[in-house]
Amino acid sequence: MGRDEVWYSGGVRFQCLECGRCCRGESGAIWMTDEEVRRMAEALGLEEGEFRSRYMTTRWGRQSLRERANGDCVMLDPETNRCRVYPVRPLQCSLFPFWRSVMRSRDRWEEEARRCPGMGEGRLWSVEDVEERLSRSPFPDL
Repeated sequence: MGRDEVWYSGGVRFQCLECGRCCRGESGAIWMTDEEVRRMAEALGLEEGEFRSRYMTTRWGRQSLRERANGDCVMLDPETNRCRVYPVRPLQCSLFPFWRSVMRSRDRWEEEARRCPGMGEGRLWSVEDVEERLSRSPFPDL
């Protein structure tokens, strides 16, 4: 699809407000590479095996972070509403909302924006910015 054909050809506004809503209450997957697992384990002062047994599961054939019973990510601190490993969080998290699944249509963007107050606010991301972010995902079906 050429740049003139995408719905976001004029760019989109997004600013992370660090509200934690993207980390709450939705069953899904935060897929991770082995390198991300290593970095997160190190950040928490854990051996990789211990980190995997405490915090990881398999979703749709890939390694993923677990969720709490309410659907919240296990890395979300419920008291501070902050990610416990934010500086080394998975790339999937840092790319949000620039996921192919969200950017495939204006309707999907608007649906996700009902949950995320930072979508439609702040910085204007050009079509080039968006496409660069989309190209960084290690998971093509994200």
